[in-house]
Amino acid sequence: MSVTVKDVARVAGVSTATVSRALRGFPSVDPDLRKHVLEVAERLEYVGSPAAAALSTGRAGTIGLITPFVDRLAFQRMLSGIEREMRDTRMDLLLYCTGDPSDPHPVPPHKRLARRVDGFLVLSLSAESPDLENILKLRMPVTMFGSDGPWTSSVHIDDRGGAATATQHLIDTGHRRIGLIYGREAESDAVLEHQRHLGFRDAMDRAGLPIHERLVVPGDYSMAGGARAMARILDEDERPTAVVAFSDEMAYGAITTMNERGIVPGRDIAIIGYDGHEMSALLGLSTISVPFEDIGATAVRKLLNDIEGRTDGPRTTVLPTELVVRPTTSAYTGR
Repeated sequence: MSVTVKDVARVAGVSTATVSRALRGFPSVDPDLRKHVLEVAERLEYVGSPAAAALSTGRAGTIGLITPFVDRLAFQRMLSGIEREMRDTRMDLLLYCTGDPSDPHPVPPHKRLARRVDGFLVLSLSAESPDLENILKLRMPVTMFGSDGPWTSSVHIDDRGGAATATQHLIDTGHRRIGLIYGREAESDAVLEHQRHLGFRDAMDRAGLPIHERLVVPGDYSMAGGARAMARILDEDERPTAVVAFSDEMAYGAITTMNERGIVPGRDIAIIGYDGHEMSALLGLSTISVPFEDIGATAVRKLLNDIEGRTDGPRTTVLPTELVVRPTTSAYTGR
């Protein structure tokens, strides 16, 4: 049987009105009395009504997390950082997955979430996405990863620099004909795609190397897509000596295709991924390591500060990436 306000009042020896005021933090309650009531409530394991708390404080006690996907390793790592940062707060997390931007949404996010949350974390969605248009009009606290709204706070990684570093690493190890496996041009990945494409082209342009468009193939940010993309690349008359993949998962699929065709990654064709997943070490995959856990934690801290009105810090935080070199990008020998 659940503990009620009357139970707390009886054990504490005060009225139910005093318990209510103490639990709601009213300044009219003597500090020592409030401490006593809170100790009794905790000892009895009293749990207040969320609806009542929202009415009394004006807060829902919940953050809304909006993302186009939940099945990618990058999201799982960001979620780990979000959970770690929220563990010591009294806030809950409400997840809303928008899915593919081309899919119909019978109930848009702003109608499902607006009255249930105090603010929004938005992962890997452009501020121009139709899924966010009405969310941003609510003028509630919003922190975005990978994009910027007109008044939101944001967390970024240096995607342009990271892609340029990956490409330059291949150039430095002797490669001149370099292929690219990117994700897709859907709305959910538009910002990320744009910056990584720019980084790839930056490095190729600096080296005076041509980009062979038939070697630039989408991989849908999945292992299966990466496998299909590598098959297309290998079917070209002139194969590349190296490939940049815009995610480790696509690189895993590409390596599977290479193995099926008797091609040794790093010896016959070099390949580098992007994200820095733990599995990449087992496959000997060179990669651009991204601090996804820190992205999630940083985004939560920014959002909580905005919810509490503490907005003195920078509105945008850019986190660095790191090149991790492994056997799949050993020096090209001309084989």
